[in-house]
Amino acid sequence: MDQSLVPAAADAAAGGAGFSFTDMVLNADPIVQGVMALLALTSVVCWSIVFEKVVKLGRARRAARSFETAIKADLLLTGTGKVPASGLQGAILAAAAREKHDGIEAGESRSDFRGRLELAMRQAMVVQLRQLEPGLPFLATVGSAAPFVGLFGTVWGIMNSFTAIAGSNDTSLAVVAPGIAEALFATAMGLVAAIPAVVAYNKFSTDLGRIAQRTSAAIVEASRQLARSAGHPAVRSHAEAGQ
Repeated sequence: MDQSLVPAAADAAAGGAGFSFTDMVLNADPIVQGVMALLALTSVVCWSIVFEKVVKLGRARRAARSFETAIKADLLLTGTGKVPASGLQGAILAAAAREKHDGIEAGESRSDFRGRLELAMRQAMVVQLRQLEPGLPFLATVGSAAPFVGLFGTVWGIMNSFTAIAGSNDTSLAVVAPGIAEALFATAMGLVAAIPAVVAYNKFSTDLGRIAQRTSAAIVEASRQLARSAGHPAVRSHAEAGQ
């Protein structure tokens, strides 16, 4: 058998070379190195998504809390308080303002008008929350696929190591262990990439659901206030401030 198949790890072990993480990466099979590089890059992308979502979801959470507080304080009725021109709260109130501008149509009951307001605000909420979703499918994919990608690197590395060891006719532990350790390192990297991705995906999905629930509850009350006070000058000017 071609002696070029003998793992560099076996030569390094025989020569007394160090056995660090760097050595395992540098001495690994090229395909295993490619798997490791892919997993490392994937992990970096995942963490960039995590930091971005932490900021954006925190902003959305504060907006939902502010909107809920404003509705509970009847600010739509009193016309007091500052309405943001953008973001979750601003988009919802801008949608309500557009519906209020049309007014109650002929033959439309106040209940129907309230339903129209609520639908418009919910649609605006959905649009805003969908802008927070990009990146979550990637986290889910990494969480489910990264361990298998690492396992592929491990299987390939072990197969290559055993083939080379058989060709060298040397089965001592000093020769066998480095190649197997390098292969197993690929699985470890897959888990390092997958575990944070799964945790982050579950956390962000839960946060999005809670934000949607809190905002939906506030929208129900907001539509009731707007429908009850349709045509009130203070309410109209306050809602239109969100446009």
